[in-house]
Amino acid sequence: MRTGVLLIQLGTPDSPSTSDVRRYLSEFLNDPRVIDIPWLARKLLVNGIIVPFRAPKSAKIYKELWEFGKGVSPLMTHTENVVKLVQDRFDASEVTVEMAMRYQNPSMDVVLEKMRKANYDQLIIIPLFPQYASASSGSAIEKAMNIIRKWWVIPEVKIVSQFWDHDGYIDSVVDRAKAFNWEEYDHVLFSYHGLPERQVDKVYDGSDLCTDQPCELEVNDKNKFCYKATSYATTRLIAEKLNIPEDKYTVCFQSRLDKKWLTPFSDKVVEEWGKKGAKKLLVFSPAFVADCLETIIEIGGEYQEIFEEHGGEKVQLVPSSNDHPRFIDCLVDMIVKRL
Repeated sequence: MRTGVLLIQLGTPDSPSTSDVRRYLSEFLNDPRVIDIPWLARKLLVNGIIVPFRAPKSAKIYKELWEFGKGVSPLMTHTENVVKLVQDRFDASEVTVEMAMRYQNPSMDVVLEKMRKANYDQLIIIPLFPQYASASSGSAIEKAMNIIRKWWVIPEVKIVSQFWDHDGYIDSVVDRAKAFNWEEYDHVLFSYHGLPERQVDKVYDGSDLCTDQPCELEVNDKNKFCYKATSYATTRLIAEKLNIPEDKYTVCFQSRLDKKWLTPFSDKVVEEWGKKGAKKLLVFSPAFVADCLETIIEIGGEYQEIFEEHGGEKVQLVPSSNDHPRFIDCLVDMIVKRL
């Protein structure tokens, strides 16, 4: 039985040029799962306001990122390394591993067309987002399904929607953190990508809302696909393995567009700890399996500036899983279990 495996990352501009960044932002922000407002309002907001004003500024930030990555997107480099390492664990005549970006290149349309022509007996689709969110995992899965449903011959398809509690993934984060002694830091932050509150509320049927659930305390049958609940649960698993007491860390959310997003906001937490007199913060970014703009630039750069402005000295970013051996074990195990 021949199996094609598709690993899906969020995406990156083809280059840090303003035109490429504009193209990337336009595709990304016009996704109705990312900005979930009526079509016309989204088009006016994204194409008329956000992209024209944000693209030039974002291009400068992506240029910094490209310089950090020595002329290439770190997200692309890490993902390509992961594909190679996972492929090395399988006989290529039986299991073939491919990679695509949800936005821009290599595009899902091109990669899935290649996989269609390969005529696999089955496909395994793994969005590289540990915690399910409609704007990330949901969007990638929907795009894949929309492409595959048009095929005349549809093979068996298996999908991994989230893997936040997989031992391999957790171990990779924990092992990255062992390069730092958390006890030498005034506080530890677990910073996850932000989401509008309305998007986590949509996980629940009927009149239930995220605030009606014990999402900060447990994952149950109702909130198992709630991004907030699985973010807190991921934190607990990592903190337990590193013996970090609950009063020594804060779960927070970054990259918001307005005030109606998940709180507390990461930049405000960094600011508050600076004002309290803290000198060193250790920051995890468990929603990102590969270091990217949100980790390298936002946490490692922008939060460092905010912390210094309010009396702090060092914001230390714990690197993402990237191509850590235990993360490769995680992906291989998820594939093997579906063969």
